[in-house]
Amino acid sequence: MKSGPGPIEDYALLSDLRTAALVGKDGSIDWLCLPRFDAPSCFCRLLGTEQDGHWQIAPTSPVREVRRRYRDNSLVLETDFHTDDGVLRLIDCMPPHEQAHDTQPCLVRTVRGISGEVDVKMRWVVRFAYGEAVPWVRRVREIDPVLDEFILAIAGPHTAVLRGDVLPQRAEHERAHELVRTVRAGEQLSWVMQWSPDADDLPAPIDPEQEVGDAEDFWREWTTKISYSGPHSPAVNRSLATLKALTYAPTGGIIAAPTSSLPEAVPGNRNWDYRFCWLRDATLVLLALDDFGCSAEAAAWRSWLVRAVAGDPADLQIMYGIGGERHLLEWEADWLPGHRDCLPVRFGNAAYRQLQLDVYGEVMDVLHLARERGLPEREETWALQRGMLRHLEKIWRQPDRGLWEVRGPDQYFTHSRVMVWVAFDRAVRAAEEDGLPGPVHRWRDIRDEVHAEVLERAWNPELGAFTQYYGGTTLDAATLRMPSVGFLPGDDERVVRTVEAVQRELQHDRVLVDRYTPTDSRNEVDGLTGREGAFLACSFWLVDALAYIGRRSEAEELFGELVALANDVGLYAEEYDARTRSFAGNFPQAFSHLALVNSAAVLYGGLTRAQRSRRDGKPR
Repeated sequence: MKSGPGPIEDYALLSDLRTAALVGKDGSIDWLCLPRFDAPSCFCRLLGTEQDGHWQIAPTSPVREVRRRYRDNSLVLETDFHTDDGVLRLIDCMPPHEQAHDTQPCLVRTVRGISGEVDVKMRWVVRFAYGEAVPWVRRVREIDPVLDEFILAIAGPHTAVLRGDVLPQRAEHERAHELVRTVRAGEQLSWVMQWSPDADDLPAPIDPEQEVGDAEDFWREWTTKISYSGPHSPAVNRSLATLKALTYAPTGGIIAAPTSSLPEAVPGNRNWDYRFCWLRDATLVLLALDDFGCSAEAAAWRSWLVRAVAGDPADLQIMYGIGGERHLLEWEADWLPGHRDCLPVRFGNAAYRQLQLDVYGEVMDVLHLARERGLPEREETWALQRGMLRHLEKIWRQPDRGLWEVRGPDQYFTHSRVMVWVAFDRAVRAAEEDGLPGPVHRWRDIRDEVHAEVLERAWNPELGAFTQYYGGTTLDAATLRMPSVGFLPGDDERVVRTVEAVQRELQHDRVLVDRYTPTDSRNEVDGLTGREGAFLACSFWLVDALAYIGRRSEAEELFGELVALANDVGLYAEEYDARTRSFAGNFPQAFSHLALVNSAAVLYGGLTRAQRSRRDGKPR
């Protein structure tokens, strides 16, 4: 069994709607944070070695082939190991807990003999606090009130309990537990790992087979909500299920990704923690969920958003914790070697302090869309929006860091200016279409001023395109969103020429689109060194833009090729490295899956921004 983690694309996702685990093709769970997405990990091999924590179950003999799949559209994962001795199936799941707030997370793992006789090895290495805390591990045998035997691991505030049909033994001269067992065709063995915040109040034993069955039932019932039946429906359904899996059920917040510090390129230092909720995702989330039947999830996300941003509009952040937390202090874990030796390993994200003016437009847009989609209106929502607009009126002329969260100097980023226009445009529409009170004449004047400014200062006639920032000469894929937010129609010549310029300068390998072009030295815009992979969401934005400018067949072909880039279980990372044909960045990435679903809506149905409202419950 190898010591280091596998490639990013080798992983599959498990989720209980509170936290998530990543399972590799080698049968190893290499990442799990307990009890929440943003908690410290107990398995951290993803960012280090097996000594940083993992739980592997796999054949001892060479594996000739690995086949895996999710059962239907659930998050119950089946991995078949084909060996010369037979076929072994590994079944993994985290029982989802959408309503029970007091239910602690657990992992259920089962091996089943499919054919022949296969020797199986299990290795269980628990390390709390991102691999730094080695727990006290002991075997416990209780007989009152019933016989209960388990392995108990304790370190500070964390407790893990491992139960199973056959428990592993302590490995000699190692801080690990191991088990080797022959599994014949028709035989089955199961293990359950549970977490508790209190070593004196341990979770009771559960029936693993029942839990797997209940998990399947949960996902099967949830899948019935999905109303999409167009082309590439498996990809759309899997993306929607992934977005559900990245939802923190107690609050409705959706994390950008369940991982931290997976590098955007190897070697490279663009390694960030994405286990938080970005306001920028808000509009895409609501569109993706509500377009195809997941209106309850859309409403929950809107509720999280309103709670998170409540307060002084001057304190608005670009991102928050899954419970609405505001302090996301960034620090480095210097004891971890990093995924494929890419340093630093960062936890927390300092970008939460940045000024990014586009978020005002994103929040105004999503709340306007929620109103249009007929989601129940909250009394305080419009007051909150008016407060945001009052503050935006004071600061909208300032430069900012832009949606890519650059760590270089502030600029007048074109996308940020467009989204400032969106903020005031949605305010005007709310007044005109919904009769909501406010200084609509002043909002209209600012909206028109911003629109004229962007057309004058962001357009480069020599380049024949809108540039990344005012007076610049470089491109930014974010300008592809201009027609989708309604800033300019798709048939505007400037939109068409910008799309063509992005294709010339930022598109490569036929389907991939870079956000912008960093250099190998320190980049003057983002303040970072090194390169990154192609940003998958930008590639889907090109699909949308091509459709808006009337090149539908090209958009459909590109969409199909992007769908084919998913890994074997339908998941996407943040980026794709064309040189190595591998994923890069945090995984699975909500932004990529959101962009896929929204492209499907643009191409094949679903209510897009371009369509009128359905305030009466029906599209107009």
